[in-house]
Amino acid sequence: MKRVRVFVKGRVQGVFFRAHTRGAALGFHVHGWVRNLPNGQVEALFEGKRQNVDALVDWCRRGPPHAVVEELSVLDEPYTGEFSDFSIRYE
Repeated sequence: MKRVRVFVKGRVQGVFFRAHTRGAALGFHVHGWVRNLPNGQVEALFEGKRQNVDALVDWCRRGPPHAVVEELSVLDEPYTGEFSDFSIRYE
C-alpha cells in the first residue's frame, strides 16, 4: 500500500481539476482528498494500492482537458489507511 501527497502547479484552478481528480481516483480505487490552495496550486493526498496510486499520479501529470500542468511534486508519506473514500475539500 502507498500514500503520497501531491502538489500540482500551473493552470489547475478553474478547470475542474478537483472534480476530475475525484473521478479518476474513484476509477483507480484510490482514497484520500483533493483541494485548491490559496497560491493557485492544487494539493491532494492519495492512498491505495501502489500501482493504483502511481496511475493516479501519472494522470495528474496531464490533468483534465483544460488544465496546464507545469510542475508536479510528489512526496511519499507513511501509509495510514485512514480514508474510506475520496473527497473534495473546500477549505
